Amino acid sequence: MALISVIGTSEFYRMALPERKLELWLAAFAGTALIFVPLLRNDALIVPTIGLLFVGFSLLFLFRLRSIDSAAREAAFALLAFIYIPFLLMHLVLLRLTPYGVQWLFVTMLIVMTNDSAAYYTGCAFGKHRLYPLVSPKKSIEGAIGGLFGSLAGTLLAKFTFFPQLSFTDAVATALVVGVVGQAGDLFESLLKRSFGVKDSGTIIPGHGGVLDRLDSILFAAPITYYYVLFFFRG
Repeated sequence: MALISVIGTSEFYRMALPERKLELWLAAFAGTALIFVPLLRNDALIVPTIGLLFVGFSLLFLFRLRSIDSAAREAAFALLAFIYIPFLLMHLVLLRLTPYGVQWLFVTMLIVMTNDSAAYYTGCAFGKHRLYPLVSPKKSIEGAIGGLFGSLAGTLLAKFTFFPQLSFTDAVATALVVGVVGQAGDLFESLLKRSFGVKDSGTIIPGHGGVLDRLDSILFAAPITYYYVLFFFRG
């Protein structure tokens, strides 16, 4: 997760703040501290860590001012990077530390992957109505619905194989809620890329783009799954 956080944050900076080389590497490694905080088994440290990152990078942008006209936008992007990537990824570590944490990690991956695959094939076969053409012209409503059925298949597969503690209610609820939020995560990353004027977040994965292009759904799915487990799952 730490390595993915470093790469993902650097990709975000290259899209949003391509001229900020020093800040890119400082943010990539400083933000990764959030990944390790849950391992200290003290959730009270999460908020202070975010606070220190916020203050530290606010001061950095204050005293490394390039243009007063773009200062607020640049600072906002820099601080968004911490919340969007390492903070959201941190929830996978929190999820791993819960009872049945390994199983829940696999369920999260299954929800996202089966959603993506089912949405793609359903959209190709039946897609006629655009879901959100301004952000992602190729995605269809039919594909989004098919993706949710794929997520449900993924959670039921988990229940009947490696995760019998997962009830039918849990399977349906997580498939629908996490599936919808995961699709929103995909759209949000598309929104960022269109706003930045890029096709892919990076080139590290040949033919698939960057790390953020592969993580977009997981970034949104991770916290939702974790809070579902924390507040609703009884095992």
